[in-house]
Amino acid sequence: MMSNERETLLKEVLSAINQDHNICITSHINPDGDSIGSVLALGLALINKGYSNITLLIPDEIPKNLLFLPGLDLIQREIISTKIDVLIALDCGDLGRIGINKASLESLDFIINIDHHVTNSRFGHINIINPDSSSTGEIIYEILEFMNVKLNKDIATSLYVAISSDTGSFKYDNTTPDTHFIASKLLNLGIDINLININLYQSRSIYKTNLLIDSLNTLELFQDGKLASVIVTREMIKRSNATINDADTIIDFIRDIEGVEVACIFKEIEDNVVKVGLRSKNYVDVSKIAKKFNGGGHIKASGCTLYSSIEEGKIQILNEIKRTLG
Repeated sequence: MMSNERETLLKEVLSAINQDHNICITSHINPDGDSIGSVLALGLALINKGYSNITLLIPDEIPKNLLFLPGLDLIQREIISTKIDVLIALDCGDLGRIGINKASLESLDFIINIDHHVTNSRFGHINIINPDSSSTGEIIYEILEFMNVKLNKDIATSLYVAISSDTGSFKYDNTTPDTHFIASKLLNLGIDINLININLYQSRSIYKTNLLIDSLNTLELFQDGKLASVIVTREMIKRSNATINDADTIIDFIRDIEGVEVACIFKEIEDNVVKVGLRSKNYVDVSKIAKKFNGGGHIKASGCTLYSSIEEGKIQILNEIKRTLG
């Protein structure tokens, strides 16, 4: 049952978008399945309900495994000319992760912040934050249900991709009975589950494979095998003819090593800019570790950005994890 507080917030969201405003729906930089699926699902739903003032914004490249999603032709890489009255930020823990320049953000009249990260900074005028939801896609499903939106196959496909992506195909322990219930509802709408699974989980490019092999040559184990780390440098990406996005799933591979509790990956973005990914398996809250380095995320999946060499950044993060592991 929906709480009175949640129902009040959803009524405020409806009030904000029902005032003939120019609405921009966006998500975080370096988008993933949950962020893009959520943007498309909400955008397609509002357009189908007759809203004509909707802009879908994803400033970064769409990952190759998501190019099958319906409605991608509606997505813009930048705001062209229309003034934004209402920004709906999905799956974004803080304003710094939104791909809109600072001046544009400061000129916004109203921000609706919808997310499931426990570390969300609650930057919106309306904040719908539920860390108990498996994904932002799950929250969007609940919002569309509250709006009495009739879901079609395209919206259902986007929602299913969002939920499946952030639950690791329903393997992670953020998967709840509600998650499976919603997934069953989406399956009943005739989505092509084989197409989804092939694109999400069974289409690794040879370039991505080569990058995985190269990165595994850097694998190190610490703390009696409870801590594992790998690095991905720009030279490795160039050598593999891959992209930085191709490194995203490497951390899941090393987390799955028997005995590993915490896995981390260090990705060199440019000189003295390193993106760190953190995953845990059982008991370590990696969001607390990420937060110490101005990052955030989930209890078992978080990240941060370090402004140092990859060697210096690795030492800092590993030392913090070792202290946590004891």
